[in-house]
Amino acid sequence: MQRITILGATGSIGASTLDVLARHPEQYQVYALSAHTRVEELAAACRSCRPARAVVGTADAAARLALLIADLPTSVEYGEQALCDIASNADTDTVMAAIVGAAGLAPTLAAARAGKKVLLANKEALVMSGQLFMDAVREHNATLLPIDSEHNAIFQSLPAAFGRVPAAAGVAKILLTASGGPFLNRAVETLGDVTPDEACKHPNWVMGRKISVDSATMMNKGLEVIEAHWLFGAPADQIEVVIHPQSVIHSMVSYVDGSVLAQLGNPDMRTPIAHALAYPDRIASGVAQLDLTQMAALQFFPPDFTRFPCLALAFDALRAGGTAPALLNAANEVAVDAFLERRIGFRDIDRVIRHALDAVEHGPAPSIEAVLAQDARAREAAAHAVASLH
Repeated sequence: MQRITILGATGSIGASTLDVLARHPEQYQVYALSAHTRVEELAAACRSCRPARAVVGTADAAARLALLIADLPTSVEYGEQALCDIASNADTDTVMAAIVGAAGLAPTLAAARAGKKVLLANKEALVMSGQLFMDAVREHNATLLPIDSEHNAIFQSLPAAFGRVPAAAGVAKILLTASGGPFLNRAVETLGDVTPDEACKHPNWVMGRKISVDSATMMNKGLEVIEAHWLFGAPADQIEVVIHPQSVIHSMVSYVDGSVLAQLGNPDMRTPIAHALAYPDRIASGVAQLDLTQMAALQFFPPDFTRFPCLALAFDALRAGGTAPALLNAANEVAVDAFLERRIGFRDIDRVIRHALDAVEHGPAPSIEAVLAQDARAREAAAHAVASLH
């Protein structure tokens, strides 16, 4: 019986995780759930799986949740320290790290330092503090399994004996596939008119609004490039992004002998979640089997960096190293929030990010405190850029 903590239980990944767990009650027990402010949804999740603990973001949210689940044996807490505690507590074995954004960094790092099995859906832990996070995983003997469909596909396509990509494995290149999002074929000159609702209508995946906008700009793929670098030890020049609109092949690994291994499946996050929960075994996820006879065509082509400048910015940040990826991530969060609030246009997102990267000097990332200080500077610079565009 694995005891599970879900950080970000009311998001799309959290909901999919709960769905998979509910299919295997004899194997998994929920220890703790967290959400930020979506109290009603968290209360419903608590009723379905009766965790020992539930954590929210604020005292007000905690008070409201406590009233809603007063008849349950679930203790209600709030704040970052409580998040870190449920992620590192001895009563949990596995942590699903699915909090979106920089807020997920501290509890995910706490889980790694506690030697937990960490199912990583939070990109920011690696984007912001890749070296520090991977060092913690190794030093504390944690198990790190990727949940992003692309990284999970790469993990499945690598030799079983290798958790990272050594030269001895014969890997030539990692190929990250990308759908291209909702604006792949829209005229570039009209992208300035894109609305938040349009940007959030992904053609293949059901995701939260922030991640949906990242998919539309392809910043999501840029963050995945940085994540792949840390997960698999591959330099920027060994990682390639390939547009694949059908989202059937989730990513590939190209080998020096000319072989290309790919992982295929229907676009449903329950597949990588089930894979990571049961690894190295397999369990049913509830996802329909892929019917290859229904695949009329599978297309692949290179990304257009003039259409997707955020992807180019991410590659630049990875090559720059140090705190540059943390600056990129922080500025993007500010820019996307401003776009969703209609304070800037869609084509202003990359301008805000570029301004922050130019305004804040990046350097080494010797500690989490240094990373968070740079994160704060980038947010300030990005906010200034938003105000100048507003």
